[in-house]
Amino acid sequence: MRDRADFERYVAERSSRLLRTAYLLCRDWATAEDLLQTALAKAWLAWRRVGDNPDPYVYRILVNTHATWWRRRWRRETPASALPEAIDEHDALAAIGHREAIRQALTCLPPRQRAVIVLRYFADLPDQEIAETLGCSPATVRSQASRALARLRVDPAARAIQSGS
Repeated sequence: MRDRADFERYVAERSSRLLRTAYLLCRDWATAEDLLQTALAKAWLAWRRVGDNPDPYVYRILVNTHATWWRRRWRRETPASALPEAIDEHDALAAIGHREAIRQALTCLPPRQRAVIVLRYFADLPDQEIAETLGCSPATVRSQASRALARLRVDPAARAIQSGS
């Protein structure tokens, strides 16, 4: 019963943060909930082996499960009925527009680079923990972050936020 109580306490304490991380990875709340549920089910099966700090293990499950789902999904363009309008900085909805632009910019990144950006800047994990989570070296984390940031700098949606338009 001790393992169950530890797992339940972990889920109660961390599920909202894990859900937000899952959302940033897949950009859809329903899919993020499914992703988190799947990751937690996998974590429960290995809970006795996880150790004292389960975060890197659970983040790794989350990222790997998302990558598996992403590989299976057919990626295609989504047509829009209207062109997006310019963001008015004085408008109360500007923050929502910025968040959406960031989500769109993250969409353009490969899954591994997106995972590094999300884990570094949203989950505030250091390079070493990100490396453990993704199963790579800290140098790979830094190079993936550098490549991702370079792509984001030239992304039109991200550039619009930077220029304030």
